[in-house]
Amino acid sequence: MRHSMLRATILMTVTVCAACESSALAADHPEISLWPSGLPAGARPIDASRVEELKGKLTEERIYYVDAPSITVYKAPRETANGCAVVVCPGGAYNILAWPKEGLEVAEWFNSIGVTAVVLKYRVPRRDPAAPHVEPLQDAQRAVRLVRHHAKDWGVDAGRVGILGFSAGGHLTAMTGMHWRKSSYDRVDEADDLSCRPDFMCPIYAAYLGPDYNDRVAELGELVTVDAKTPPAFMAVTADDSYRGPQAALFFVELKKAKVPAELHIYSKGGHGYGIRPSEKPISTWHHRLADWLKLQGLLEESKATN
Repeated sequence: MRHSMLRATILMTVTVCAACESSALAADHPEISLWPSGLPAGARPIDASRVEELKGKLTEERIYYVDAPSITVYKAPRETANGCAVVVCPGGAYNILAWPKEGLEVAEWFNSIGVTAVVLKYRVPRRDPAAPHVEPLQDAQRAVRLVRHHAKDWGVDAGRVGILGFSAGGHLTAMTGMHWRKSSYDRVDEADDLSCRPDFMCPIYAAYLGPDYNDRVAELGELVTVDAKTPPAFMAVTADDSYRGPQAALFFVELKKAKVPAELHIYSKGGHGYGIRPSEKPISTWHHRLADWLKLQGLLEESKATN
């Protein structure tokens, strides 16, 4: 009896400690709903029977279903914050989100260089197979606006808010950077009076830049529309990643034609889906090149917003 009571006490203590730790984590990295009053008009639902199946697939590495898009905020440490901010878009073929590898781990790295990172949990899986980026673009545009809306509270310079994404998230990043002139949803509140144009964009091993979302041709699709107002861009990819390397090169050429500042790194080997996790391959250091580029662009200079 005494042993059972002791065991129960230990279990209760562990549970309370875990709850406290979870609360502390939530306080450090708050999750904010993008659409507190409901999804934009025309949002496509997913069949209820499939929803249960998708929810059951949730793992530590992957999120299979999102119907309540949000941003998780990683504020840069006060002592090193420079005022720059970035919306991070995990990849996953617009069907899942590689949440820690291409989201939370990247946010922590951005914090290490003084950048506030906001990890976007956009809608997956694909609502429209023929145009899978359409509803995620609503989420991305809203996320950029919300960062600007909260800029003062988060110590962010509203004129230095960028976006970065991987694979499908890299495609979403490019779409957000190129299709900012027209809002993809109706105004919700005062945050939507702010611009959704990112100040810089970083499509990393971006997918679907070819015609009809085709990664197997050395061509760009009609959605890739670059002009002088397209945000400065940093790109990293590998030559052995289907035709994503050639597509990134063609994208770079279009940026150059429009006189948009851009930098492209095509590594020979590395495949796809590596995030910033270390390996013996040079591609695993691409994010250090990004830090150099951000510094060269003046994006890491300390801002009055952090004071």
